[in-house]
Amino acid sequence: MLPGRDRRRFGLERVLVRLVATCGVVGIGVALGAILASSKVQGWITGLVVALVSVILSAILWSSRQL
Repeated sequence: MLPGRDRRRFGLERVLVRLVATCGVVGIGVALGAILASSKVQGWITGLVVALVSVILSAILWSSRQL
């Protein structure tokens, strides 16, 4: 989906970009957990959904060669 880059990123830049994106994954998990908890969803379902979403988003993030 994204076009290729002309130059390669420095190691520190790649780590920083992935760290910021990982914080975004955590933020999405927290928001999803808060929404489910406010909807009176059982705790184990909330935990399961948040864990699955976090694992899937993290796998996509860390397997990406564009970051």
